[in-house]
Formats: sequence, C-alpha cells, structure tokens
Amino acid sequence: MKIGNSPSPEGPAGPAKTEQRPAARKPEAAVANEIVRPTANAPAASAQVALSSAAQLAASAGPDDGSFDAAKVDRISKAISEGKFTINANAIADKLVANAQELLNSRANKH
Repeated sequence: MKIGNSPSPEGPAGPAKTEQRPAARKPEAAVANEIVRPTANAPAASAQVALSSAAQLAASAGPDDGSFDAAKVDRISKAISEGKFTINANAIADKLVANAQELLNSRANKH
C-alpha cells in the first residue's frame, strides 16, 4: 500500500490547484443523534447485524469515557482551516506496519 499522491494524467505536477475546501462535516455526536426514517421506496433490510459483547461494552461507554478531547479537535480544525496541518506519512506507514505485525503475531500465537 502506498501512502501519498498518485500520479495524474495531467502530468507530474497535476492540474492547477485552486483554493477549495471540503464542505464542513457535522460533528459525530450530531450525526449519531439524528433519526433516520425509511422512505416509502426504501428497500427491505438485507442483513442482520449482531454486536459482540466487547462492542456492546464499548458502545455503552458513551461520550463520558474521557476519550474525546474537544480542545484537540479545535486545534486540529483550526490548523486545517489555516492550511498549517501536516501529515507525517512515514509515521502513519510505520504504525500501520506495526499494527499488522501485531495482528499477525497474535494470530500465530493462537494456532
């Protein structure tokens, strides 16, 4: 898996960049609290979903588990809007490889 820019048909530099920012997303809490009502043309449910006990425990922890840092989200959001947010692709790749290795090791130990 390669992390980074893919080549574009317009050449190595790609198309001219324009100042466009993606539309603002709703906070996850707002999305989670929205009620989704089926429409008259909605297809019938085609899958059954069952949560494991670990997933149920994680879901029941809710927003009061201390894992949400609003100040950090605000700092990152501000950095993104100012164009100052940078991504360290090497660190992401290193962590992906480490997580994959950990997963492979845990599976090897079970067999």
